[in-house]
Amino acid sequence: MKNFNYFQPTEIIFGSGRIKELGEIAKRFGTKCLLVTTPVFPAVEDQYEMVKKLLTEAGLDVAHFDQVQPNPTTDNITAGAEMAVKHGAEVVVGLGGGSSMDSAKAIAVEATHEGTSWDYLFYRDTQPTEKTLPVISISTTSGTGSQVTQVAVVTNTEKRDKSAIYHPNVYPKVSIVDPQLMLTVPEHITASTGWDAFCHSFESMLNPGSSVYIDIMAEKAISLIAETLPGLLKNLGDLAAREKMAVADTFAGLCIANAGVTLPHGVGMAISGLYPHVMHGESLSIIYPAFSRFTYEHAVPQFATVGRIFNPDLQSVSDDIAAERSCEEIDKFIKSIGMWMSLKDANMPEEEIPVLAEQSMVLPDYKGNPRVATPEEMLELIKESYYR
Repeated sequence: MKNFNYFQPTEIIFGSGRIKELGEIAKRFGTKCLLVTTPVFPAVEDQYEMVKKLLTEAGLDVAHFDQVQPNPTTDNITAGAEMAVKHGAEVVVGLGGGSSMDSAKAIAVEATHEGTSWDYLFYRDTQPTEKTLPVISISTTSGTGSQVTQVAVVTNTEKRDKSAIYHPNVYPKVSIVDPQLMLTVPEHITASTGWDAFCHSFESMLNPGSSVYIDIMAEKAISLIAETLPGLLKNLGDLAAREKMAVADTFAGLCIANAGVTLPHGVGMAISGLYPHVMHGESLSIIYPAFSRFTYEHAVPQFATVGRIFNPDLQSVSDDIAAERSCEEIDKFIKSIGMWMSLKDANMPEEEIPVLAEQSMVLPDYKGNPRVATPEEMLELIKESYYR
């Protein structure tokens, strides 16, 4: 058994109804709060008002930045940081899915440092310091894992590039995971984020940074997703199913915080960077059929494990056969949750296949894959993903 380290500084407050503890938690960090969300729409209006009431009743002065968009941009972050500075915010509360929580982290950096969030990406010489404002993350979807990670994903629309801040100083101080907040999430977003949670778990098992601890959490998360997500999509108000998916998402987030992801996430980030209308979970579903067949022979135990979770009948066959069959089982699962799609379906211009292939090798995620793609192989993977 190989050596491993594990680090997780975020205090996790998990359970239905735990949102009521927000006020007491937030006032540990000060009296001026910036709430970060998407624009108000009917399904979340009551939720936003409840959160603001919890904060104000605890004595906090709340400013509400409600301009987060899917695949949040550097312009979004700058606008939020300017509001934080003007308000004198001492704590940032990110309420929503990954876009809102990532925005809260990036705003916490930009509001306290020179330049913009783009100046503090993972590969820069300058990184976020301890001046970063404390962040409280409140997840309202089950998939991104952002509530427990040191990652803040940002899109630069001018450069057509999606990248990330990655530093221990952007871990949320506290994460509230209340499945009751997830009951209004619509079907496609439930499927897309749930698929993202599967990818986080599986890719953590494949990553060189994995460990016995990561594998335990990842396998549990995958099992929960396999048994829960298809049924949840037929009954979105099933609180027990929402609770299981919230556990899976949190475990998956804990996995990627310490192990990391592999090739599909680098490609997925490139897809959303070039084509911001494509949701992250959608981009992952696009690349997975080609990725699984490209990789399985180089990670037989992990693929065999996943194949057997999806299809227990594979317990009776060898690891090699189970790993090969896992590719079909993954395809079936993607179809069962309505996520089967291609780059063509995502309205990507066919002539940009070489552009996407090149961009897919900008982030280092592909280097952590059990089989590291050459530029020529990456081009073939993208071509295979264009038509489905």
